[in-house]
Amino acid sequence: MRTTRTVPARPVLIVTLTLATAGSLLLGPDSAGADPKPVTRESAAVDDRAAEAPASAARRALAAPEETSTGTATRGYPRRQVLSPDPENPGDKSLKLGLTPYHAIAPRLNALQRLGDRVSVEVTGRSAGGHRLYLVTVTAPETTRQARAQERMRELIENAPATAAKSHEIKRGYKTPVFVNSNIHGNEWEGTDASLKIVEQLATAKDAKTRDLLAHSRLYFNITANPDGRIAGTRANANGFDLNRDFVTASQPETRAMRRIELDTQPAVLLDLHGYVNGTLIEPTTPPHGENYEYDLFLKNSYANALGMESAVNALGYTPAKDGVEPAQIPFRDQEEGWDDWPPIFTPQYAAFHGTVAAHTVEIPLAVNNEEYDELPVPELRRRSAVNTAVAGAAIRATLNHVREQRTTLVADQIEVFRRGAAGAPQVPVSPETVPGVPGIGPEDVYTTTFPRAYVIPPGGSRAQRSAPAAARLVDHLLANDVRVTRAMRPFRLAGRTYPEGSYVVDLHQPKRGMANVLLADGRDISGKVSVMYDISGWSLGRLWGATVERVPSGTLRGAPLRPVTGAAPVARVPVHGNLRLRLTDPREVAALNSLLQQGVPVRQGPDGSAIVPASARRAAVAAARTHDVSFAATRLTGGTPLHRLRVAAAVTPGELFALREMNFDVTPVSTAVLNAGFDWSGTDVLFVSAGLDHAALTAPARGALDAFLDDHGLVGRGATGAALNAAAGRLAVTPVEGNTDANGVVRTENTGRVTHGAPAHAFVYAPLWFTGLGPDVRVEQSYATGNSLVSGHWRPLRDGTGGPAAAAGQASVVSGGRTVLFGTEPLFRDHPKGEFPQVARALFTVAHSGSVEESG
Repeated sequence: MRTTRTVPARPVLIVTLTLATAGSLLLGPDSAGADPKPVTRESAAVDDRAAEAPASAARRALAAPEETSTGTATRGYPRRQVLSPDPENPGDKSLKLGLTPYHAIAPRLNALQRLGDRVSVEVTGRSAGGHRLYLVTVTAPETTRQARAQERMRELIENAPATAAKSHEIKRGYKTPVFVNSNIHGNEWEGTDASLKIVEQLATAKDAKTRDLLAHSRLYFNITANPDGRIAGTRANANGFDLNRDFVTASQPETRAMRRIELDTQPAVLLDLHGYVNGTLIEPTTPPHGENYEYDLFLKNSYANALGMESAVNALGYTPAKDGVEPAQIPFRDQEEGWDDWPPIFTPQYAAFHGTVAAHTVEIPLAVNNEEYDELPVPELRRRSAVNTAVAGAAIRATLNHVREQRTTLVADQIEVFRRGAAGAPQVPVSPETVPGVPGIGPEDVYTTTFPRAYVIPPGGSRAQRSAPAAARLVDHLLANDVRVTRAMRPFRLAGRTYPEGSYVVDLHQPKRGMANVLLADGRDISGKVSVMYDISGWSLGRLWGATVERVPSGTLRGAPLRPVTGAAPVARVPVHGNLRLRLTDPREVAALNSLLQQGVPVRQGPDGSAIVPASARRAAVAAARTHDVSFAATRLTGGTPLHRLRVAAAVTPGELFALREMNFDVTPVSTAVLNAGFDWSGTDVLFVSAGLDHAALTAPARGALDAFLDDHGLVGRGATGAALNAAAGRLAVTPVEGNTDANGVVRTENTGRVTHGAPAHAFVYAPLWFTGLGPDVRVEQSYATGNSLVSGHWRPLRDGTGGPAAAAGQASVVSGGRTVLFGTEPLFRDHPKGEFPQVARALFTVAHSGSVEESG
């Protein structure tokens, strides 16, 4: 666990907050300072644990329909429903802590709805493990007509912000939306219990301030964002995903449900309740700050609310000597670096792109998970959980107090976020002048970007067939994130270039321009800005998802033949005559191939690695094209090596396991423990290893069985673990060189082999690896580009000058030979870099279907 450096606390801005009256729910905090505390990572930088998620969880996530709307105003409030109870589960990990087990939540919500007319409950979907996700809304009753008026004002704020800014109706009557998200990490439990207590108090409080709050606000509580993890006592959901890293990709149903809540409710304020940092850590964060959102508005409001939460938490009276609880801390003021808000993968940072102007991760203080859960006595665990619940409750109450007092400002600033986007207005850099009252703002806090005029995504076609499914997937993903996309009805010119009919255009003069740009832009190399980052630093969908994305810096769209779209045009196409060719350059194409092989269709491998389907299987190809939205081309080729459905044993990370299943591979998770328990290799065609398999830790029988398998079968390895197994098994003659293990980002590459045929000229790396000392039979499939290959992210040399991008320049990043392929990149990272997935698929097919890579080349 890395600890960041600390600096003397920046001066604290003292604000006067009105104390709540006795008996009021709303808490009036006392002012208090914080001692600077170090910040540590929540988890290891490199995931070296093998995934064990059941296939059923992946199927549920992949087959889940698009999330349903939760905040539409077709009905008034309250919106009551009686929830059926879940079976009692004595194994629920919450029970040991004296907290609410998942099976008790539905009965509790039923009881809360019966307390009056302020509480509504809706089911927003199901988790990867099949558990219901509950959204509780607390507000003063609304008729259907009043609810429709709220919806109309919400839409006006986003769609016509200049008009909304002048609306007296909005200033008088719009209910400020607040979103409290709890338990996104399953073994950080107490936010759920604090939320349930707050909802109960709100349901029955009679004081004037509570009545005023509910008359002018809608409060949304996502009771447990991760029920799978809550029950199992794990950080991740049933698929092994950290949901607070999934917002760019939205691969998991829980993430999509949270996204839908944010789109439907458009919260001005958001709390994401976590644990555990002592003292309580409250955003805003240290640099670097996300360059694509309106940080001046974000910092202004988030810092003011953080001060209120800090005071409320410290006012609880816990002390280091008496309770083991340190004073609360605000990283922006109290820390130098290491807890940044740079990537849009975290809940509060993602929310900022949808108009949230005060957003916070709140890390409650006392650890009760992991080794503490296993080793501390139950009374101590329950004492800590009670403290944590009280701290989370204080943070929520202080936020509600801030919303009640500052709702006009919060809504006005949300409108301004959307107005700047729609008008194409420049960002406002933070400074003591632009954000008065926030102490310690310096050049290290200034991050802005230059928005292009537009992005153009060509649709693919005869000359760019590989990009057609990728373009469609990218467009649909943009739309799911509330980015507006248009499509050209005929060829058009923009900034001196002609684009074909069917091209998609993302106009950056739109309310959520930050969302569009953060997804499509290259990003920035920030290696020289800070010495340490909290999580990933580069993520570009424009570079990593396989579609062609062209940035148009300037120009006008006036008169362009563009029409708004609600979905990408279908890609599916099958020629009526001849054999069929399926290019394996997109994960959807791989999934389609695997579905054909599963049906026993006689598919052969073409000379470039594509799949050749005989004309006799046209009906099956049509079905596959429709199911996976892919296009087949006519060909006279008959193919070479017959392909068969692969049975893959995989010691890989959760994201890699999920990506393999997304491509419809038949995968069996393995690990050191699984092999030592006695694994039957007879049903396996190929082994993929990147995590959780240590050759030296195997028993003699397990090692012998593995070695015997590798003598006759293929190996695909990724990263240091894959390279170590390759060396132990004596396969490829290469020397793996590990770069800085904290490095990550988007890099330029040169593709020179069949495994990487048709791949993007960019890759994603995390703890990058490269290969030297290549033996005579080793083929270079891909290399890091010469010069500084890092496009965006954070990649520094180590203190001795090694391990940096200069050392990797021109070196092999993917190598093959002798039924083995090794990756130094992260082609399946967290199910994210979609355009790289086919590299792994091609590697698996190649090593499993040939005596060597060279023989099939």
